[in-house]
Amino acid sequence: MTSNFPQLDVIAVGAHPDDVEIGCGGTVARLVEQGYQVGIVDLTDGEPTPGSSGPAERLAEAQAAAAALGVKVRVTLDLPNRKLFDSHESRVKLATEFRKYRPRLVLGLGEKTPLASPDHWQAMQITDAAVFYSRLTKWDEEFSFIPPHLISAQLYYTLESHRAGPLEGAGPVIVDISSTLTAKLAAVRCYASQFPPEKQYIFPRIEAIARQLGHAAGFAAGELLVSPRTLGTTDLMGTLFGEL
Repeated sequence: MTSNFPQLDVIAVGAHPDDVEIGCGGTVARLVEQGYQVGIVDLTDGEPTPGSSGPAERLAEAQAAAAALGVKVRVTLDLPNRKLFDSHESRVKLATEFRKYRPRLVLGLGEKTPLASPDHWQAMQITDAAVFYSRLTKWDEEFSFIPPHLISAQLYYTLESHRAGPLEGAGPVIVDISSTLTAKLAAVRCYASQFPPEKQYIFPRIEAIARQLGHAAGFAAGELLVSPRTLGTTDLMGTLFGEL
């Protein structure tokens, strides 16, 4: 059954359309640029929201944003916006997508966003659980008999921009998005319903954060990802200098 779905190297998960673009869109575009197969899974369609005409508009925006990043596979689950909760049902739905597309790496939300949507925190817990559920055996009926799949690595991204401290975790890493910052910003701009004229401040903020993170690591622009487990390397020189 999995032969019906292309195998992806990476899946990035968001609670709503635009989460992935804002949090790790530059990384997604950079991975595509490097030749990796990348997909996006939105747990909800993000509706209702004040500025949108409805789910069809948000879906069109999401597809345009995926195209801006170079992503060929984007899935929108039917979990409820504003009422998203970590449940068995939500875990199984996301884990089923992992089993279909068999990624090596999952990128997911990594923390709460105080004074913003509580869906983000729920999405973190759902993603954590789904990574585990994806590999479980002797539970075939829960996943429409799609075979188990072991995900080798998981990293967190952040949407929080109102604090000075970094995203916490065992192993932080700055991804060089110097060549894809423009694509990241273009992808976020696809969400015209979410960023009307009075919210245009988001774009210089996103760029400033990327420039600051990149500067810290010696790049023109960067995005912060964090591993829940301590990172290590079997190739010190390759890790430091990008040598093959």
